Amino acid sequence: MILASSRTVTSTQVRGVTPTKHHHHRHQQQQFSMESTASPEEITLMSKVPFATLLGRWAYLCNWTHPDAQYACSLLARTQKDPKPEHWKALKHLSRYLAGTRNMMLVYALDLNATELFTPYSDSDYAGDSDSARSTSGMVMKMGTGAISWSSKLQPIVALSSTEAEYVAACKAGQEAVWVRQFLEAVGYDMSAPATMFVDNKSAVCVARNPEHQTRMKHINVCWHWLRECVEKKVFKIEHIPTDQMPADILTKALSRAKVESGRRMLGLARTFAELLD
Repeated sequence: MILASSRTVTSTQVRGVTPTKHHHHRHQQQQFSMESTASPEEITLMSKVPFATLLGRWAYLCNWTHPDAQYACSLLARTQKDPKPEHWKALKHLSRYLAGTRNMMLVYALDLNATELFTPYSDSDYAGDSDSARSTSGMVMKMGTGAISWSSKLQPIVALSSTEAEYVAACKAGQEAVWVRQFLEAVGYDMSAPATMFVDNKSAVCVARNPEHQTRMKHINVCWHWLRECVEKKVFKIEHIPTDQMPADILTKALSRAKVESGRRMLGLARTFAELLD
């Protein structure tokens, strides 16, 4: 178990002034007091814990080796400006989860079911953020059995339907896929065939494929129709996939234990090579 404790501040001479732990905590308290909705007791408590420091460490870890915890880090990062004790409790819960899965690694092996060099997956959680009503985009790129790129981000606009949220998420995933295609082409791979992107919303697939559905999506900024242009130019193919087979689902919302374990497996996370292939 990982237990986070308050950081000890050693006395250091800076311009003839010796800061102490008391001065450090008072400075932190003043920072948290600015534009905070927390009570004075909560501000005092949060000024004594290394919330931002610990979150930064786990965010670095999630960006490189732990896609299964990326959504939790993204969610906690939204509270960094005004954290509350319940957010600190959630961060410690995340610490215990990462401690319990510290032996897991991304396993890369040949996927006998894959027909392409890499596969992009896109998903969203419609209006999942209760404060802004914005949706969360989740994206995964897989090569073989393991994820090579992933993200979990709050969308920049308020989607008016789940179709729109999925379409916006697919657009962002497509931009990442274009970069991966260009990189693989630069190192000598033939990328002339369109890449297949999987989405778990049939309506969003129809909008991307068929220009006649444009009247239902006229309110979307024209930049999101970049995805449709890529489909027309055969850069991508958009295909539907059931939600229970969607690796990006774990990057958009909190899931049950069984779904988290299934999501980890789809991302290629395992303790041993044999465990993933069983």
